[in-house]
Amino acid sequence: MRWQMGAQWHYERYESEFFKSVVNGREIVSWAAVDRSRPNVQSDELVGFVTARIVLAKESEIADLIRYDGSTSDQTLVYILTLGVVETYRNLGIATSLIHEIIKYASSIPTCRGVYLHVISYNNPAILLYKKMSFKCVRRLHGFYLINGQHYDSYLFVYYVNGGRSPCSLLELVAVVLSCMRSGIKLVAARLWRREEKGMKWSKCKETRSLVSSTENKRNLKKDCSGCECV
Repeated sequence: MRWQMGAQWHYERYESEFFKSVVNGREIVSWAAVDRSRPNVQSDELVGFVTARIVLAKESEIADLIRYDGSTSDQTLVYILTLGVVETYRNLGIATSLIHEIIKYASSIPTCRGVYLHVISYNNPAILLYKKMSFKCVRRLHGFYLINGQHYDSYLFVYYVNGGRSPCSLLELVAVVLSCMRSGIKLVAARLWRREEKGMKWSKCKETRSLVSSTENKRNLKKDCSGCECV
């Protein structure tokens, strides 16, 4: 069976054993899109299909890209194995709906921290779709696909769920340090400004007291000299 996803053809051929494992296997889950608008005399037509598998986070190829609690060994990920839509049914939102089902499924698993998948490098429509759905492109794998004797690169996309996120990168660490430095500088500046304001108020207070004292001294002097010629 052949599936298409994107503007250019990307053929994947699957043997019947694969679909038997999808239907009967416990490790693989799947969702299908079916066209039920056909005449009653005909069977429903399968127009879209997605399969996925649950894997342990620590044993996955993106273990270094997931920030997870190493003290627990049951944290998992959902890996999308296949996704395809029949050509005549493209641009109808079928692929988006299938991916949403995978995300809902992953989110319903308390131990799951993300959904990830590979996309061939030339499949621009699929790449744009995943980016639009908030998947993050975290890695480029050179020569990942081998099709008709030719190697093609792959992009690795991840969608985090249930609090999963990527480890802090060097850039993020630098940003955190700079943010702390800015906060520290603002705090010091604020303290210095408060001290300066307090000093200014104290100086004004001293000046006021001096002025009051000088005025009182003059009044007292006038009282003491009321009978003198200097008054």
